[in-house]
Amino acid sequence: QLQLVESGGGLVQPGGSLRLSCAASGGNLDFYAIAWFRQAPGKEREGVSCMSMSGVNTNFDDSVSGRFFIERDSAKNTVYLQMNALNPEDTAVYACAAERRLNVCGFRAGLLPEEYEYWGQGTQVTVSS
Repeated sequence: QLQLVESGGGLVQPGGSLRLSCAASGGNLDFYAIAWFRQAPGKEREGVSCMSMSGVNTNFDDSVSGRFFIERDSAKNTVYLQMNALNPEDTAVYACAAERRLNVCGFRAGLLPEEYEYWGQGTQVTVSS
């Protein structure tokens, strides 16, 4: 069974940057679509970004497009979320997820929680002065 562990969260000032890591074990991420989700207190979980298994397709929520970037390092079996120009509305618990089915994170797809089977525990990101 695939295991995912996030790290890199913390407290950052508005306008700052953070790089989240999601380390995988028990499986090769090259054979999974990957995604990042976030959930703020009192809010629904929302999809932030995803990457298809092939790496060809990536999707971003409009709220983070142009600021966040998703990357996969096959050698390290790790996926990253680079977050720039952070604002307080980005404060949330961020979790990575993976799915081995084909055709995940295609056109206008891949940002729904029910599309992913494997999940990390989440890491807290707080953007505040």
